[in-house]
Amino acid sequence: MNAWRAVIVLSLLLLSGCLVTFNDPIPANEAAPMPLLGEWSRKNEWGEWLFLDITRAGSNLYEARTYQGSPDNLDSLERYGFTVAHHGRRWYLSAGLPQRLGGNFAIAGFELTTGNELVVYTLDVDRILQELEAGTLQGKPVDTQEGEGVLISSPLDAVFAYLDDQANSDVFIEVARYQRVGP
Repeated sequence: MNAWRAVIVLSLLLLSGCLVTFNDPIPANEAAPMPLLGEWSRKNEWGEWLFLDITRAGSNLYEARTYQGSPDNLDSLERYGFTVAHHGRRWYLSAGLPQRLGGNFAIAGFELTTGNELVVYTLDVDRILQELEAGTLQGKPVDTQEGEGVLISSPLDAVFAYLDDQANSDVFIEVARYQRVGP
């Protein structure tokens, strides 16, 4: 199971194979909020348990390990490195994608709720395509083995300015809601 299907997973993330990608990752300039670290779980649409374990992997670098069924299911274990950034009122994560998904970087939004949940959001491909047509963002449609996507070429500062604008909050689609495992 791919982490982006399990989380999106940042996670992070595939809706009908469509994905918004970027040439560059979020720079490793910022530390993740401490409550993000640890084990998370959820049931997917088929009733299967999915687990996500997030750990520190270096200075402002993190690793998400995903597995299905139980922590002992090493056959389903996948690892993904990622970075984070906090802009405006939102947190973002960025992770490299496999070649079958274009080999670029995906950016997802996430929030940690007061109910001890990790909620992960992806970007709406159709809405981003509209923004490309309007000239708000720069980029191009791309085809991957999983379906049509978008490769954004706008600088990250311009992307974050667009994403942080409350008028654009509908560009985010919730893709996963995890509960903290344990205390």
